[in-house]
Amino acid sequence: MRGGWTSGLRHMAAALLVALSAPVAPARSASTQSASIQGASTGSAAAPGTPGPGAQPQGMPLPADLLTRGEYVARAADCGACHTVPGGAPFAGGMAFHMPTGTLYAPNITPDAQAGIGQYSEAEFIRAIRQGIRRDGATLYPAMPYPSYARMTDDDLHALYAYFMHGVRPVPAPVVQDGMHWPLSMRWPLTLWRRLFAPDPAVTLQGAAARTFSDPVVARGAYLVEGPGHCGACHTPRAVTMQEKALTAEDGPLYLSGGAPVDGWRPVSLRGENRTGLGRWSEQDIVRFLATGRMPLGAAFGGMTDAINHGTQHMTADDQLAIARYLKTLSPTTPASAPGWAYDPTAANALHAGDAGARGARHYVDSCAACHRTDGRGYPTTFPPLAGNPVVMDPTPDSLIRIVLEGNTLRATKQAPSAFVMPGFAARMDDAAVADTVSFIRAAWGNDAPAVNAADVARIRRSLSPEHPPATLPMN
Repeated sequence: MRGGWTSGLRHMAAALLVALSAPVAPARSASTQSASIQGASTGSAAAPGTPGPGAQPQGMPLPADLLTRGEYVARAADCGACHTVPGGAPFAGGMAFHMPTGTLYAPNITPDAQAGIGQYSEAEFIRAIRQGIRRDGATLYPAMPYPSYARMTDDDLHALYAYFMHGVRPVPAPVVQDGMHWPLSMRWPLTLWRRLFAPDPAVTLQGAAARTFSDPVVARGAYLVEGPGHCGACHTPRAVTMQEKALTAEDGPLYLSGGAPVDGWRPVSLRGENRTGLGRWSEQDIVRFLATGRMPLGAAFGGMTDAINHGTQHMTADDQLAIARYLKTLSPTTPASAPGWAYDPTAANALHAGDAGARGARHYVDSCAACHRTDGRGYPTTFPPLAGNPVVMDPTPDSLIRIVLEGNTLRATKQAPSAFVMPGFAARMDDAAVADTVSFIRAAWGNDAPAVNAADVARIRRSLSPEHPPATLPMN
């Protein structure tokens, strides 16, 4: 999942969501939500070199729950997905993101004074998170989703700072940023981008304070999704200049309407489309998905696998519900008259009768039907259904092609401790065979999505990592 400029986009948001574990209290607006749920003020960061808004006086002991709270924020924010190399020390950086503009390496964010962020004051830390400005005044690469983090409350950031400074082991492992090509090897173009497209935290927080919600749970969900969760970094389309076309639901229906393919994985719409979004998912379906990566209508793949593994499974049930309820308020981008998905048994009946004459049907029976069944219904929460699956019906077929080529792992979580691995077929199927198989899946069982061709498969194949599937995980 690490190729091309879109790989950098995926890692702009390694996680879907982030939260604090404080209980939800009644609220009517974002301002009262911040006070009652987060206990936070909405001021911007202090100037560099001065104490942060929630800075702990020197010599004073940290509150007993502060590090626990900060660790929860870091886990739910998926910090480790970008800043921890598999098998390496937590948050020590070094993860390589390969892009047409060069290779970007995730920095060390442990509290080591030389290699990491140990010299950052709380104010400097908050400025980096909210504004994308590092300690020396240079602009961070926008792989750091600071346009969304501008909405984070002071208490969130205070807890996060306390955790990184006092709860993370320092690692003296410098990360050298020498892989970017000119002109992005220089920082000044990033400064221009930030000034053009990054929101002002003070203005953003004022707008959030003026926003009202009839349901405090939805208010909580809006904060989590639009702010620290930075869901839009993957699930919202971007302009040619790479900024998100919408940062919140108030910016219009493009928000969370589906992003560009990221490393061969297409982030789907999180809005209410019946066929390609969350229109047929209930609140509890979404909660279950966030907690386990699986539910009756589908399973996690691509970037969401890491997001759930590192992040959303560790969230409280209240926060998972808040996210689900908020997402269910987002109207579909498709017209109300657009037909929804309905199961069509024609393909299943033909296969049951021994007729595999349809394009790709023989490949499907030989390689897919044992797990996903000839009726396309699969074995939900173990082997996901292909009939009515939003990923299968997506106008962009990249995700389905990549899963067939590379396979996928449904990882174990706290609530679903069994892992299941789908093998990749890149070595066994040529581009034409994969195109035929994917076209059959997209046409069958009422999916009625357009066919794909061998050129589509070849494009995805060129972006694959060398392991099919990851060698560190056992096969079923």
